[in-house]
Amino acid sequence: MSVEAVLLAPVFLLFLLLLVGGGRLVEAQGEVNGAARDAARAASVTRDLGSANAAAAQAARAALPDCRGGAGVSLAGTDWRQGGSVRAEVTCEVDLSSVAGFGFAPATRLTGSSVVPLEQFRRVQ
Repeated sequence: MSVEAVLLAPVFLLFLLLLVGGGRLVEAQGEVNGAARDAARAASVTRDLGSANAAAAQAARAALPDCRGGAGVSLAGTDWRQGGSVRAEVTCEVDLSSVAGFGFAPATRLTGSSVVPLEQFRRVQ
């Protein structure tokens, strides 16, 4: 019985470490997706595209304070007209050094995107 436990304990421990690393990666992707949603929403309530870029960048950086080099925000693909839509894409280099010893890279670049409609009856410039 003790021989089986000695042989299976490292395998079980590696499996648990893999679960912890995978969980951290899924959590980080969720944070980036949430930041993209926040950026698109912040951009959609502004009146012009210049203000929308600034608002989206501010919202993404507030949602992702731990990004290496800050969060990158792009509003490419935005249809800036009444009834159009705002498409925000947020890119973040996430620090995974807490799970790097478990076979994961110390940092990885994650991207999230979100689309939010512009109001039909609100004037945009």
